[in-house]
Amino acid sequence: MRQMWILVMPLVLAGTMWAANWKADADKATIGFSIKGPLGTVHGNFKGLKSTIRFDEHDLAGSEVTASVDAKTVSTGIGLRNHHLRKEEQFFNTDKYPTISFHSKKIVRTANGFTADGELTLKGVTKTVQIPFTFQPNGNTGVFKGEFNIKREDYNIGKPGGSIGDQVTINLEVPVTK
Repeated sequence: MRQMWILVMPLVLAGTMWAANWKADADKATIGFSIKGPLGTVHGNFKGLKSTIRFDEHDLAGSEVTASVDAKTVSTGIGLRNHHLRKEEQFFNTDKYPTISFHSKKIVRTANGFTADGELTLKGVTKTVQIPFTFQPNGNTGVFKGEFNIKREDYNIGKPGGSIGDQVTINLEVPVTK
């Protein structure tokens, strides 16, 4: 019987590790943002999500998220504004800084779900952020949803002061499958 357990144990462990791996549906994922502009709130989004998601609410110490988006995909619905955001040094300068990325360092349970503490790199600047999120599992699928704020000046976006708000709200909705 003991020999049988030794043979079965690697399969059990592999199954446990597999259960924590999720694949994001990049085409359906929403990475949105909003910021106060001179004529009202500007809403936009990014595409091109690439991620590695290991998440198990019963093994948060073994959970980890690494994600990035293609900065050139920034879209606000206005072509001239999109061009300006992509090309200008004061904004994203996507030729020089093509990727926006996040890597979690720790995931913890909270009263409303979870928080991923990690590093956000935007425009060559890396800062520690906390991303509160929820996870709604449904068998072999699920949805991660989160929202957090960053200060645009922390990432050298825009000029200090002016008519653009300081806080950028980032909304995430990422459907996943096992």
